[in-house]
Amino acid sequence: MKTRITIIFAICLLTSTLVQAQETGKTGTSFGILGGVNFQNLNGKDHDGNKLENDIIPGFHAGVNIQIPIAPAFYFQPGLLYSLKGAKSSVTVLGTTFTTTTRINYIEMPLNLMYKGALGNGFVLIGFGPYVGYAFGGKVKTEGGSVTIDDDIVFQKVIESGDDLLATYYKSFDAGANIFAGYEMNAGLFIQLNAQLGMLSINPEDKRITNDEAVVKNTGFGLSLGYRF
Repeated sequence: MKTRITIIFAICLLTSTLVQAQETGKTGTSFGILGGVNFQNLNGKDHDGNKLENDIIPGFHAGVNIQIPIAPAFYFQPGLLYSLKGAKSSVTVLGTTFTTTTRINYIEMPLNLMYKGALGNGFVLIGFGPYVGYAFGGKVKTEGGSVTIDDDIVFQKVIESGDDLLATYYKSFDAGANIFAGYEMNAGLFIQLNAQLGMLSINPEDKRITNDEAVVKNTGFGLSLGYRF
């Protein structure tokens, strides 16, 4: 409940800031809404140090951002996004293939520096910067033969020796880097290609395993459509 209240408060605070930004549009400050599709994966190593062999899954994102001029053609662009991430993996046991799909819900705050230069009837956009994210829910679904198991993800920093052996654990906090490129029309409609590279391992320390070498990070790319006011 505390997490939901915090998320709602953050969205209301940013929305209030966006309204103020619209009122100061003469100074070049503006706000935008955007949404689109993600193609996400979980990359890294398993507990034995072997490379993860996961497959990409589609997700989506939606949110708002503020565009604040800091120099001619350069802007600071903070935002607030909902983003669905995860991955898919398969294993065959006794002739039956079991597919596990992980989906994690994140609230993210990108903090980008952007170049916006005139080109044709609009502007070319190039940006990069860090992001921080907080996972507030997720599901792991395993299917194979006549078996279907659908469980909630458990979020905690450390897996203790007495914790549930069948549960799936991740950390709530994530952080990494964004990069994007796109084009904005004079009317305000824009499109951009995005890429993200997670810099932090989101798997908890597992005290049940000796010499645990697991490292799991979010990676992904996507396409956004939006409108700037």
